[in-house]
Amino acid sequence: MRDTRPRVAAAKQWAATPPGVDAPRQRKRAGLGVLLTLLGATLLGTVINNVLNVPLRDITADLGVSLSSGVLVVSSFVLVLAAGMALSGWVGDRFGRRRTVIASLALMALAMVGAALAPSLPVLVAMRALQGMACAAYPPAVMGLLATIYGPSRRARTMSAWAAANGIGQAIGPPLGGLLADFAGWRAIFWCLAPVAVILLVATVLVVPDDRGHATPLHWPGAVSLTLGAALLMTAATAVPQHVVPPWLTVTLAVAGVGLVAVFVITSATTAAPIIRPRLIVESRFLRSAVAAAAQMFCLAATLVAVPLYVTGTLGRATAVTGLLVLALPAAMAVLAPVVGLLSERTRPRWILRTGLVVLGTAELLLGLHTGAAARSVVPLVALLVSVGIGVALVQTPSAAGVTRSPAGRSGAALGLFNMMRFGGSALGAAWVAVVYPHGDLLLLFAGCTTIALIGLVVSFIGPDPSPLEADPASTATTPG
Repeated sequence: MRDTRPRVAAAKQWAATPPGVDAPRQRKRAGLGVLLTLLGATLLGTVINNVLNVPLRDITADLGVSLSSGVLVVSSFVLVLAAGMALSGWVGDRFGRRRTVIASLALMALAMVGAALAPSLPVLVAMRALQGMACAAYPPAVMGLLATIYGPSRRARTMSAWAAANGIGQAIGPPLGGLLADFAGWRAIFWCLAPVAVILLVATVLVVPDDRGHATPLHWPGAVSLTLGAALLMTAATAVPQHVVPPWLTVTLAVAGVGLVAVFVITSATTAAPIIRPRLIVESRFLRSAVAAAAQMFCLAATLVAVPLYVTGTLGRATAVTGLLVLALPAAMAVLAPVVGLLSERTRPRWILRTGLVVLGTAELLLGLHTGAAARSVVPLVALLVSVGIGVALVQTPSAAGVTRSPAGRSGAALGLFNMMRFGGSALGAAWVAVVYPHGDLLLLFAGCTTIALIGLVVSFIGPDPSPLEADPASTATTPG
């Protein structure tokens, strides 16, 4: 009988190897084209997230529906995006992150064509949900590829570039949507962005180095309970300000969401191969980074929703002028991101993160005092928006780099959970504005943002300071989950 033990051993070794095991070979092939392609996917995902915010009234008028119903065009994307990130992270681990990005870009292009041709609101909402599903794969897969391909020595710089791509997307999405809608109608938005997805797909095939997935079993109870639990919690948060939703239904959704998250924790702690190990989530580096990122996104979303309402309403400025004023915030994020990356490599990233949370909380409080007094000068307002952008930039890069350095950062599902928390914070920030803004108490609104930033700051001191990981997580074999 022929001895098959070497083959068995090799198979076991392959199964235990995470995506990115070919990191040294990939790094030799890593060039500017690889970086631009991966950042392009990030930029596209950020743009498609907020590109319909400005022309939403045009969409509802064209489809003959109310504005409150038309909000589903925006919320369906965000809900599916955030809820699906952990599961899409596992998909990247299982089938390869490069393949996952390619499949997601293909789905994104098809969903954009479907949205451009949508004859009714339900079809458009369904296409937006598919776009959210496609976009859910970008953050965990791109973050994992960047960490693997460029390695620990360049991690802060690549994460700062990733943060800059997010900032640029935040900046150009709303004005791009308004410009295209005014020039050629809202459907032109999708007709113009669909070819971009196809170009990025081709570029990913041609220039991004291949990575191998590994045989990771999917723990269905944990994956389903986490995904549904997150979706129900965010749906409940979105429903709070909606008067057409009865309070008992909102409470039921929230309780069910908490229960499902508890099921995820319990089942994941008792199984041999969970989608994410709970003990890795509460590790100090991951926990600090994830909570700080969620707090930063809460403040960012609340500011980007509340300030335009204040400028167009209280100050009576035109929509175009408002867009230019608000552009100061994401512009500051994008410009400062490379600087923060260099600082993170030369100093302690956690101190940069904490400084960012202090700056962010202070700027939000001053913003509340300024708008609460109905001040009509826009110069201080722009300065405060720039300060918020600086705070966001100081938090975004260290948190992303910290998560990829953590033991949990070796798992695509954990990177997905990190981004789920980011976008969950964004959904809660928008919901907070919807609850408070109609009552006109802007000081309370922005003071709430300050409180969330302070919570992130406090959590950043919880637990022992993690020691640096000398080994590259991408090249270290780990057990699934």
